[in-house]
Amino acid sequence: MQADLSPVIAATAQWLTRAFPASGGALASALCEIQARQAVTVAARLRYPTAMDAALLDLAGPGGSGSLDWVTGTDAAVGDDTDEHAWRTWVDEVVASWAACLLTDPELAARAVAALTDGSHSTAAPAEFRRLVAPGDSDRNAAALLRHPDLLAPVADLHRNQLRDRLNPGRTLIA
Repeated sequence: MQADLSPVIAATAQWLTRAFPASGGALASALCEIQARQAVTVAARLRYPTAMDAALLDLAGPGGSGSLDWVTGTDAAVGDDTDEHAWRTWVDEVVASWAACLLTDPELAARAVAALTDGSHSTAAPAEFRRLVAPGDSDRNAAALLRHPDLLAPVADLHRNQLRDRLNPGRTLIA
């Protein structure tokens, strides 16, 4: 039985799209959100590859968006501890960092999608993550901020080495 990662995926994708919003109208926002959700889904499934891992996440909680807000300079406004902003408690810093890495490095994204078959979340086909691994021009334009390596660097750099270790166990990679 597969544990439900949807609260973490939804909250972390929402945090990414708020921190790095789409440029354009409603279609751009939808394309940006799809790409964020695909990156976060891959990252979450890699981070929590078994039902036991996901169940432990459910018990312990993901940690919230506080440190990510601080790193990006988007500190939550006064009153963000209200019910309206309760979703922020489900943001997972490592998942957000890994998703940022995937959004800015197509080769790493392709390796991550391929690695999903190693975990218990292997029900997805690579085509499910097409906008992540092979974005079209409209995808790139819509998510210009979300895919900008310099803008995402503070988030991606937080846990990039852990992602590389996960995708290449036992190998030392030079950055």
